[in-house]
Amino acid sequence: MRTSAHARRQRPEPLDDDERLLKELGYAQQLHRRMGAFGNFAASLSVISIMSGTLLLFGFGLNSGGPAVVMWGWIAVGPLVLCLAAALAEITSRYPTSGGLYFMARQLGGERWSWYTGWLNLLGLLAGIAAQDYGIATFTAAWANLQWGITLSPGALLALYAVILVLHAVLNLFGARLMNVLTSLSAWWHLAGAVVIIGALTLVPSRHQPAGFVFSEFTNSTGWSAPVYVILLGMLLPCFALAGYDTSAHLSEETTRASVTAARGIVRSVAVSWIAGGVLLAALLFAVQDYAATLAGPTGVPVAQIFLDALGVAAAKALLLMIIVAQFLCGYTVTAAASRMIYAFSRDGALPGWTRWQKVSRRTAIPANAVWLAVVVAFVLALPSLYSAGAFSAVTAISVVGFTPAYAIPVLLRLRHRDKWAPGPWNLGRFSRPIGWIAVLWAATATVLFMLPQTSPVTAITFNYTPLATLAALILAALWWRFGRRSYLQRRSRTAQSHDDDFEGIV
Repeated sequence: MRTSAHARRQRPEPLDDDERLLKELGYAQQLHRRMGAFGNFAASLSVISIMSGTLLLFGFGLNSGGPAVVMWGWIAVGPLVLCLAAALAEITSRYPTSGGLYFMARQLGGERWSWYTGWLNLLGLLAGIAAQDYGIATFTAAWANLQWGITLSPGALLALYAVILVLHAVLNLFGARLMNVLTSLSAWWHLAGAVVIIGALTLVPSRHQPAGFVFSEFTNSTGWSAPVYVILLGMLLPCFALAGYDTSAHLSEETTRASVTAARGIVRSVAVSWIAGGVLLAALLFAVQDYAATLAGPTGVPVAQIFLDALGVAAAKALLLMIIVAQFLCGYTVTAAASRMIYAFSRDGALPGWTRWQKVSRRTAIPANAVWLAVVVAFVLALPSLYSAGAFSAVTAISVVGFTPAYAIPVLLRLRHRDKWAPGPWNLGRFSRPIGWIAVLWAATATVLFMLPQTSPVTAITFNYTPLATLAALILAALWWRFGRRSYLQRRSRTAQSHDDDFEGIV
């Protein structure tokens, strides 16, 4: 008997391995899987962004320990971050969903663990957007200073920051195909840009600093007298610069063979960034011509002053533009990751207004409302920059304090609940537990460290408002758990009865 055309159209397409695994985890495929292994790796590499994170806090590092802490801190922290990334990667291999960390925590520890993991992860992502895009604004202002001799006021800098946020939001509305192109371009741009900068700083200057300066010069401009405390504060640079690798997990529902490629994307992005970032930092420090002038330059960006002193005005402006493009591509990817986190978290009813934020455009398969929410919250996080000189370092600390415990909680739960754990196709084998415990201990230390005051004396201008932002997020999470979750569960129950696939599999 011949099958009718209507019957053929109604017959469901067979599920591929990615869709089948996602269905087993409780979700229907809604986002388009158009990202391959390199695109997924490139997304995390772009978010880590060696020409963004390492350079945005370069001045902070010079004031909080100087060259010695910048270099030795980078060398020491890298392997610890890699342990945490590897431990998280093997969990991603087992649970490759857009929810990422909070979904892993739910599977391994239950609903409440999931809830607070998700809120911390979201805080890290939103603060990450704020840090990246405000950093772009400061580097753009430095370029404008070199080009036209103008200096932007805090209000003008905030307005420029808002324009950058809007540009990132608009670009994120165009769909996964553009994302794949831009993340791949970003990866190559970062690597090629790093090679160009390192080459220029190595070959062009007639004078370089000795190794003793790069690896032993200690500078303390924090106001604190204890060298050990200052050294610990300097660890913020590598911790912030090497964060954001969970992007590979958040994009796993848009990645083919996600149970392997997303895990590899996490580990490879950290390893490549650590090596390339270390070489870049060394090149910058060896090229310093006048240390005092570098810290007090008119641009307000020590990296720009190094370029200016070592390479001249024309080269300095060209390299700054190269860095700004890399940072812009990084900010685009961070915005994408945050919007996917908002979409997935709202899909599970964990955010106020979840019905709005979980909506996906039928034409582009992009959670457009989630994109706009991400940039609006990021703008609010940077508002203290109008009056606080330490606002930028505080925002970066918020990002680290959000990301780090959120990365560690699934790892801790996996270590505690062996009975709930079945490894995926990418795993650490017999090294899983020792690497996991190293990762958890490091995460706990880093989380406490960046809650502490960064400058003395502590005033309204120098105050590190990281603890307040973190506490506000946790209070909001607790209130929504207590008062908002009931309405969500009732709504879910009704939709489950009507077999609405849009809400299939929500806890």
